[in-house]
Amino acid sequence: MKITEALLAEHLVFHNLFDHVEKTAPRLKTLAQLKSVAALLESVLQEHSRTEDDLFIGPLEHCFEQIGHRETFHQEHEEIDEMLARVQKAKAAKKARELLLALIVSCRQHFDKEERIVFPMAEQLLKHKTLTELGQTWMDQRKNVAG
Repeated sequence: MKITEALLAEHLVFHNLFDHVEKTAPRLKTLAQLKSVAALLESVLQEHSRTEDDLFIGPLEHCFEQIGHRETFHQEHEEIDEMLARVQKAKAAKKARELLLALIVSCRQHFDKEERIVFPMAEQLLKHKTLTELGQTWMDQRKNVAG
């Protein structure tokens, strides 16, 4: 499996998770419930982000610089982390809900950019063997997390 296929598969899972959060967040009543959902998102998003940064973005770094997006992708990951932290610091359920739903919008925009720009760029510029080796590294890392 190529790294692009693995990351896209993770994105599909995230899109389903985002759909669920958007559907259920308006019905959550307590601050604790909203923070719990944010903590779950934080856990899975951090691992995904770390994988992208460590395995995927590095080999393409020079390309991002050429198209003027070198800092954008790292910055977006940092902004998502900051938004998650703001949900955890919220003092009222209404504010936490607003932040959580804004976070979902930001994540969707970021994922869309990766799916439209980054993944096709990787498919074009990296060799099939490189994509497959990175995919195997992704698989090995996931086995270590699960095992």
